[in-house]
Amino acid sequence: MTSQASSSPAAPALDRLSALFERFPVRAHLFHAGPLCGLTHFAAEPGRGFLHVLRRGEMELRHAPSTVRAARAGAPQRLRFNEPTLLFYPRPLAHDFHNAPVEGADFVCATLDFHGGAAHPLVRALPPLICLPLREVAGLEQSLALLFAETEQLRCGQRLLADRLFEVVLLQLLRWLLDHPAADAPSAGLLLGLADERLARTLTALHERSGEAWSLARMAELAGMSRSAFAVRFKAQLGLTPADYLADWRLALAQAQLSRGRPVKTIAAELGYANASALSRLFAQKTGQSPRAWLQAQPAPR
Repeated sequence: MTSQASSSPAAPALDRLSALFERFPVRAHLFHAGPLCGLTHFAAEPGRGFLHVLRRGEMELRHAPSTVRAARAGAPQRLRFNEPTLLFYPRPLAHDFHNAPVEGADFVCATLDFHGGAAHPLVRALPPLICLPLREVAGLEQSLALLFAETEQLRCGQRLLADRLFEVVLLQLLRWLLDHPAADAPSAGLLLGLADERLARTLTALHERSGEAWSLARMAELAGMSRSAFAVRFKAQLGLTPADYLADWRLALAQAQLSRGRPVKTIAAELGYANASALSRLFAQKTGQSPRAWLQAQPAPR
């Protein structure tokens, strides 16, 4: 009789990004394809990031010395690149490309508009700049080949297709970062939480079913942990208690829905609050404003 080694069933696959992007979309817009020579300045605009792909050539990237906060947050004053590289700015940060004055270097560039601006979970979770040589990011080859092909000659629907391909590249980059949490990861935040197999089960459920009644015991059970161990690990990885994270997530959802013109009463019911007053108290606690005052203070959409 032959014996068979027992093994525990593998954990079901978990989609850690779809719920986030469905509720907080990111839209890419191609604005440059080809060489850049000399100095090129990219200004910081609220709610807008950048995704640059250096295809070939050499380039020096600079951030203004006066941008002290950016430097402290992990954006160095000067970097040099001499191989194909992806540069991702999740949040507004002015930057300059310094290329050779004649031949320059070859780029494909897109702006990224984050729904919710600074309240977008990715904007809050990621460092100000992520730089990765293309050779390190497995899985990008086919998407980038399609993107480059679309930018090399004018065809019907070129801009729309290039925009969507940039969004695919962004998703693949984030997928790679989740699989490599040590690369360009902050000390705590959503990305680290989603990279943690146990916490990701709870976080994904919170993102997908935000309006349900979530007790600490229920969150811990989803993660397969005791309440105390879950609370400690959650705080260590995300920098927030589970209750504070859920409140912040619900607030971000409420802000996104308010921006779309939906009434406070309807939003409150969907997010699990007893009434509009309960949601207004959350706004007052987190922003110091009522939902109406917060909405009136927002800039007009571009």
